[in-house]
Amino acid sequence: MEELSLNETPVRTANNYNINNIKIKEIKIPEKIEKFKNVIIKKETDKDTINENSSKLKLSYGIGKELIEQINNNSNNNTKITINSKTNKKIIIQYKLNKENKNLIENIEIIAKENTKSNIIIKYESEEDLQYYHNGAIRIKSEENSEVNVTIINYLSKNTYNFLSIENEIKNNSKINYNIIDFGGKSSITNYYTNIKGNDAQNNINTIYIGNENQLIDLNYIVELRGEKAKTNIEVQGALKDNAVKHFKGTIDFKKGSKKSTGNENEFCMLLSEKAKSIALPMLLCSEEDVEGNHSSSSRKSRCKPDFLYNE
Repeated sequence: MEELSLNETPVRTANNYNINNIKIKEIKIPEKIEKFKNVIIKKETDKDTINENSSKLKLSYGIGKELIEQINNNSNNNTKITINSKTNKKIIIQYKLNKENKNLIENIEIIAKENTKSNIIIKYESEEDLQYYHNGAIRIKSEENSEVNVTIINYLSKNTYNFLSIENEIKNNSKINYNIIDFGGKSSITNYYTNIKGNDAQNNINTIYIGNENQLIDLNYIVELRGEKAKTNIEVQGALKDNAVKHFKGTIDFKKGSKKSTGNENEFCMLLSEKAKSIALPMLLCSEEDVEGNHSSSSRKSRCKPDFLYNE
């Protein structure tokens, strides 16, 4: 058993909030990794190419050194997608964990060529309520005048350790939009980083989550703006029940060169029990003039019975 210290904030804050990182105790990192076979990949056009030649990770942040090394050394599913279509065709990647495929360590690399448009759906789910392990990385490079729309759906069992590192690079006049649905996992830890390098480039993130029982949700979102007239919007909403705990760390960083750029982040949590706990840390960092940044965070206790969220 190990203790992992993960998901460091880019800037240290007061230690009494216990939000600078997250510590996962008594976790066994799987060493013997067999090939993950229960994956389905579908695409709507032959113009987009898919193979297993994803490159090694060199992330600016990532969840943690140990987990990044595990992906580089022991990945059991590699997928490289090159987007060539200009008509927003769909690509679906569906991972199903079961007793024959209990450990998923995947490396997904996506390159959107100039003037392309795509819609990518990545879904994680469990067939049975067993103990599973997921450690994955998703990287996207969006070249000039391209648009990538990504939906990530986490339906993993409540006995699953779920770790996901996301990194994006956006060039001139390009856009990457994320919709993240985070419902599963005993511990669901996400590190999200975007480097907006280009002018008139955009990155939008919409996340919803639901936590119950003893679930831990830790979200660390970092967006750095470097191009002029760049835009980012982070919207996170969710609900917590029972003894669930959620940490949200959102950082918008206006780097030198990002004149006339805008960044907004908003986080809202509905507390459905007295024991549920929500901690939020929205941050704005700035090294440039003539930019606009806004952030807000709030939580509210519900007087309604929360069972409606879980009834079939």
